[in-house]
Amino acid sequence: MIAAFIQRAIMQGIPLLFGSTGEIITEKSGHLNLGIPGIMYVGGISGVIGSFFYQHSVEQMNPVLAVLIPFGCSLLGSLLMGLIYCFLTVTLRANQNVTGLALTTFGIGVGNFFGGSLTKLSGTGATSIELTQASIYFKTTFPFADKLGWVGTIFFSYGFMVYLAVIIALVAAYVLKRTRIGLQLRAVGENPATADAAGINVNRYKYVATCAGSMIAGLGGLYYVVDYMGVWSNDGFGDRGWLAIALVIFAVWRPNVGILGSFLFGGLYIVHTYIQIPGFGIAEQELFKMLPYVVTIIVLVVTSIREKRESQPPASLGLAYFREER
Repeated sequence: MIAAFIQRAIMQGIPLLFGSTGEIITEKSGHLNLGIPGIMYVGGISGVIGSFFYQHSVEQMNPVLAVLIPFGCSLLGSLLMGLIYCFLTVTLRANQNVTGLALTTFGIGVGNFFGGSLTKLSGTGATSIELTQASIYFKTTFPFADKLGWVGTIFFSYGFMVYLAVIIALVAAYVLKRTRIGLQLRAVGENPATADAAGINVNRYKYVATCAGSMIAGLGGLYYVVDYMGVWSNDGFGDRGWLAIALVIFAVWRPNVGILGSFLFGGLYIVHTYIQIPGFGIAEQELFKMLPYVVTIIVLVVTSIREKRESQPPASLGLAYFREER
């Protein structure tokens, strides 16, 4: 049962890991993108659109194309959302908080519109879109996983996107901490005027970081819909986008810490299904779903009291950069 719980916790945490890694990269450039929930939603529906039309255009799906088409569509949809956010906040210098919240509302509306349209096109009369064939390819695991007992269950019983999320987080942590690009990106987030004076193209770094972060976050939506659920239903994504933003604070803006944090959040999100307390019904069990947010608040209070610079957000986070004021 413990191995099964850890397995489910990891699978629940992967969308959060994609979202938090993308948001950390964005915030390191000094931009607070509260549109991550909407971007993850668009990433999910974009993959569904690609998979739906490919599945209905051929008699026999090619395994490689069945993965690459929704994967590419998800990246493209998320990139478009990132470009919209960049154009408004970097080029036009709009308020980042308002723009992010508007992007979330816009993304959810776009996802529900196309999701409802696809259910009508399917002609089945159902309120959801089955992605059974594509989901099988995404969920393909190591053939030897079943032979290793609990070790196979915990470490080798997942589709490729689980390992991709961990690899992206580790690479992001290395780039931010150990490379010249990461140093310049952090400089842009801490003091864009100083970075500009040093010859760093501030707007280019903000655009690239935000768009790259949006594409990574969008993969979280794709994973949840195609791999984890295998079905699309409107408003079925829950609050995972906001949990991903909360995970950024819990991970103190470090993608490698976000790996363990995402698994912890995933476990806290489902722990109510494993804990049986007399007198606790469905309504009371919803209290357990608040645990990730409670833990985040505690971490935020502790890091604020300690005031260690490496545990604080970038100094210019959420502030528009006006070169004329340099």
